[in-house]
Amino acid sequence: MLRRLEQVETRLLECAREADDPRLAEIVGHLIGAGGKRLRPLLTLLGAEFGDLRTAGVVEAAVVSELIHTASLHHDDVMDEGLVRHGVTSVNARWGNIVAVRSGNWLLAKAAQLSAGLTSAAIPLQAEASERLVRGQIRELVGPDLPEERLSHYYGVISDKSASLISLSLRLGAVQAGAPARVGEALAEYGEHLGVAFQISDDLLDITSPSAELGKEQGKDLAVGVAGLPVLLVLDDVRSEDGELRALLSDPGGLRGERHLRALALLQRSDAMGRARTLMDGRLARARATLAALPSGPPRRVLDALCDFVATRTA
Repeated sequence: MLRRLEQVETRLLECAREADDPRLAEIVGHLIGAGGKRLRPLLTLLGAEFGDLRTAGVVEAAVVSELIHTASLHHDDVMDEGLVRHGVTSVNARWGNIVAVRSGNWLLAKAAQLSAGLTSAAIPLQAEASERLVRGQIRELVGPDLPEERLSHYYGVISDKSASLISLSLRLGAVQAGAPARVGEALAEYGEHLGVAFQISDDLLDITSPSAELGKEQGKDLAVGVAGLPVLLVLDDVRSEDGELRALLSDPGGLRGERHLRALALLQRSDAMGRARTLMDGRLARARATLAALPSGPPRRVLDALCDFVATRTA
């Protein structure tokens, strides 16, 4: 597994260098070179463990999953006005929003190009995940139609933006390695639940973890008016005593300076954090339940351990 992850890393850097223009190669290689958890390639390789891991194209499938994820980071940092990503200056902060969007598009196109060389069943999976990613980004920008739809809208957005890529990563590996169809379907369902839990975990960390651990600004979403699950739970609970916090969070322009720090402090002490964690744990339990459909063995145990990782991660 470690050797294949190293091959993925090498291939990712090669993909960036394959851009015809050296300036484009620098831009698309910026976040790739900064590293990251590489969770999605790991999941692709884990999915392949349920088939024949030696099958040609498994490493390339893992590269596809990470290219799509990296494209989403280019786009998300434009939407969220992010300045730091993976401990380095974000693409939009360094080269501007237009370049960040266009380079993200290039990464999506590169992923599609690589998918064309995989098994025929991989192509519609990659296309569907890319479509869901963009749909989720648009839905996030447009927002819910009504205030009472905020929570259902949130789950729809993170399902399309985050869970779709986790699900794709697992299923892509299984399909490329020739795993049985029922295994691929179980992995896809597991990925949907794990992906939602992972995003809720991100929402919690945005509020609780210092910038040095996150690799990005603490409370970034709060600062630009992007409502994570704890924020939505506060806004939806009109019976709570968090009147000051609800007033701060209702500002459509986001929060800066002392107001941002005050909102962070109040959020950290609010019961919305515990409620969000309970909802995350529920999703993790649903993810674990799908594992019963998979063959027992080390890959399944790793997927079970990943649920523990999401529940306890600090960055």
